Amino acid sequence: MMTKTDYLYPWKHPKRYNAFSEYQKSRYGNRVQKVTVDAGFTCPNRDGSLAKGGCIYCNNESFNPGYNSSQKSISQQIKEGIGFLRQRYKNIYKFIVYFQPYSNTYAPLEVLKKYYEEALSHEEVIGLTIGTRPDCVDEEKLDYLAFLAKNYDITIEYGLESISDDTLKRINRGHDVQAFIDAMKITKERNLKTCTHLIFGFPWEEISLWLETAEWISVQEPDFLKVHQLHVVKDTVLAKMYKKSPFPLLGYDEYLEIIIQFLERLSPHIVIQRLFGEAPPRTLIAPHWNIRNTRLVKLLDELLEKKNTWQGRLYVK
Repeated sequence: MMTKTDYLYPWKHPKRYNAFSEYQKSRYGNRVQKVTVDAGFTCPNRDGSLAKGGCIYCNNESFNPGYNSSQKSISQQIKEGIGFLRQRYKNIYKFIVYFQPYSNTYAPLEVLKKYYEEALSHEEVIGLTIGTRPDCVDEEKLDYLAFLAKNYDITIEYGLESISDDTLKRINRGHDVQAFIDAMKITKERNLKTCTHLIFGFPWEEISLWLETAEWISVQEPDFLKVHQLHVVKDTVLAKMYKKSPFPLLGYDEYLEIIIQFLERLSPHIVIQRLFGEAPPRTLIAPHWNIRNTRLVKLLDELLEKKNTWQGRLYVK
């Protein structure tokens, strides 16, 4: 049995997966917190460029903090967000501004420069995380972000959601898996850090696909990874589908087992930013796990210890 003093993992800490919190400590020596802003962007599968209605599961109200509003300036959102976060956490060192809702590179470069540089002008901000789609970047925009990355901590977060083209069609993404591969290539050519976002639990997908995803995404070599369970939230196409004909969703015990098998097959060099999601009760239709993410993280740690397994145990390069 591996002990806490062995630290045989490549990430050099006793946690059994390459956790983002520990990555931050090693990089900054203290807590760096993301502060979310809404710049008022949209997506090409919402505005009619590719499709209308957006992704079938998407309702940004289900994850936007209360201080976010595109009616406020970026500076005002940052000020309010930092105030809120400093009350909640006492040991924050600095902040990274997270452009989260919709596609935050889906605008002309001059517009993007205005928003990004306004965010970086705040004295407590050391970088940006930019959430977007793989079909909403180009070389000109990435060249600019690479320029910013010379002095700031810049991460591009690509929503992939699934490695199945069939799923991407069903959920109305408006792009295919190849678009992600292409975007990752030109992003990594500029030495920009990347994060990939995935969703597990689409009812037509099999567990085998999610385990295959670990091996597939390892080849793409994102720096960071976010995974969460499928939620059905109000005011979405998925909610209408669920109301008309309820479909099975993952329970937290089943999801934990899937995540463990996923982590075992995942490259140990990928830093895990998130493995569980939460939706506010006011928007959540299903599933009702009635358990907080902090408890799920603890359960995951306990199960990994019990099974004596860890991220990358079954990984084959």
